[in-house]
Amino acid sequence: MAPTEPQSAPQLDRETLRHCQLDARLVAAVGSIRLLPAVAWPASLRDTFLADWQAGRARLPRYDYPRPDLGPARIALAEIAGEVDRQHPVGRYLLRRIESWSLAAELIEHAGHAEAGARSIALFGRPGDPLPGGAVGNLDAARHFLGIADELDRDLLPADADYCIPPELLRADLQAELERFFVRHPVTVVIDPDLTAKAAAGAARIRLRGGTCFSAYDRNQLLQHEAYVHTLTALNGREQPYLKSLGRTAPHTLATQEGLAVFAELISGVMDIERMKRISLRTLAIDMALSGADFIEVFRWFLDAGQTAHDSFASSQRVFRGVPLDGGSAFTKDGVYLHGLIEMHTFFRHSLAQRRLDRARTLFVGKLGLDEVDILTTLISEGVVAPPEYLPPWMQRVNGLAGTLAFSLFANRIRIDRL
Repeated sequence: MAPTEPQSAPQLDRETLRHCQLDARLVAAVGSIRLLPAVAWPASLRDTFLADWQAGRARLPRYDYPRPDLGPARIALAEIAGEVDRQHPVGRYLLRRIESWSLAAELIEHAGHAEAGARSIALFGRPGDPLPGGAVGNLDAARHFLGIADELDRDLLPADADYCIPPELLRADLQAELERFFVRHPVTVVIDPDLTAKAAAGAARIRLRGGTCFSAYDRNQLLQHEAYVHTLTALNGREQPYLKSLGRTAPHTLATQEGLAVFAELISGVMDIERMKRISLRTLAIDMALSGADFIEVFRWFLDAGQTAHDSFASSQRVFRGVPLDGGSAFTKDGVYLHGLIEMHTFFRHSLAQRRLDRARTLFVGKLGLDEVDILTTLISEGVVAPPEYLPPWMQRVNGLAGTLAFSLFANRIRIDRL
């Protein structure tokens, strides 16, 4: 299916136009606030820690975070907030973004200290938070999926372990797929030997970790997750005629963006139980750190869970980036994968039950949070926000999506404990 042709932007009333100009100022103000790069660790920390570990010397990593001057950005955000009309829909949208970017700036300024952990919880929540509906929480879900994965490990791991796609081969494969899909926008796939995650995506580039063995599941997950959600929403956001901030990943939108990306894996049938295990382990590891476990204890826990030393360091690093390593604090961002997945599944089911799949399409107009969907759906109808130019393949086949969700709505009424 070809992407939607961009349409000419309509004329806006004076107050809406004023708020769109404030949005442009917001985009300019937050250019220096780069949360994930600010708390990332250099590869040398991994190499030193693993060398010491193999020699029998377990030592907490040491890293002094850079201290960018974000005072001008915070002042600019405060000035914009003072000019916003809280009754205007674009004004409410802007205030949510200002709050998010301000918290991220404070987290960066406190990197390495416990205050950064408090800001992380304000942005991303914590593993003990309840899920939509309130009956169970993230930790219940993590333990449930981990228990099932552990029971199935004996049967499923050997077949996957024998299959390996080198990053160079995967790069060429994904590049060909992206050129067929993003017909109006060039997207380049590159190999990055210093990347901590297996992959990372932006509007114009997708990076793959070098020196890593990828499986067939990895390949399909990366396509659905990185390309058809992260890159797709970035491109759609950049094409917005007025609200250019939809092209930037505001920190509060990460839960929705990662949840949507993982939901894309699930609805496309490419999520395996080992993937569920990884995101569940991350949620439980964050809870361990918040409860007092230090970096080495969490590293050992990942090892005991079956991860390699290299992957255990990478997983532990994700939990402790930007916060003290001696326990009691955590960078809670990785808890959004599991929470966001369940939240997205609930959102899509609810949208179908309410006959409102138009709200589901709104998710792809750019980088947004779930709490912004209703405002942005209204702004689409008013011509302030453009419909998404690209939709992932599973959203293009909306009849198939509706069929899957309709079955899910009914099947959830069956009580497994009574069988």
